[in-house]
Amino acid sequence: MEQPLKICHLYPDILNLYGDRGNVLCLSRRLQWRQIPVQVDRVCVGEPLKASDYDLFFIGGGQDFDQEVLLPDLFSGKDKELKAAIEDGKAVLAICGGYQMLGQYYKTWDGKQIDFTGALNFYTEGVKKRMIGNYVFTFDDQPGVNIIGFENHSGKTYLQDGVRPMGKVLKGFGNNGEDGTEGVRYKNVYGTYSHGCLLPKNPEVADAILSAALERKTGQGMLPPLPDRFEKQAHDNMERRLLD
Repeated sequence: MEQPLKICHLYPDILNLYGDRGNVLCLSRRLQWRQIPVQVDRVCVGEPLKASDYDLFFIGGGQDFDQEVLLPDLFSGKDKELKAAIEDGKAVLAICGGYQMLGQYYKTWDGKQIDFTGALNFYTEGVKKRMIGNYVFTFDDQPGVNIIGFENHSGKTYLQDGVRPMGKVLKGFGNNGEDGTEGVRYKNVYGTYSHGCLLPKNPEVADAILSAALERKTGQGMLPPLPDRFEKQAHDNMERRLLD
């Protein structure tokens, strides 16, 4: 592939809790190890977004205050660009606050509603008690694969028609601590509450996202295998500790 796979890291200046930017580093490294060219651009507050220029988008997590700070910039046109990219099948990974921003709205525990992009059909409601800790959930795109991560959120997310969860919670809270779901899937969008960071701990998920981006860009989504670099062993050890 002569042209690089172009990754847009959206709002890295604000949305970067728990080292979420490590997900972008992981995606880049896994492409470089395969000799696939990659380009990463940071798009911050006040900078234009031309979504058609990119193949993959990453949005990290942030606190409620951080989300409110960037909303005027988001609604200056980035929301429309992002929605168009999603409908066009571009790959997206969104974590926690970035995940919530893809939904219809966030309603705080005291009743204040913050409207979000509406790119996906779900909503989030805040509660006083936080859902926090290491957790495990299935990766329904790949039966037999479980995802490990760290969640810390006070928002309960409820999926609606037209979207599906990334998986089912085996230990922890997930989307809302009630229905056993975690994350969201729609076209080539992956949204999850998993911080800490997600992709280095879960190489199958990283490669699934890269495959989706490459398939959309070139029509060839098959990635050459990588030698064992201990990621899978580390994943399996943590999964066993959490589920025992």
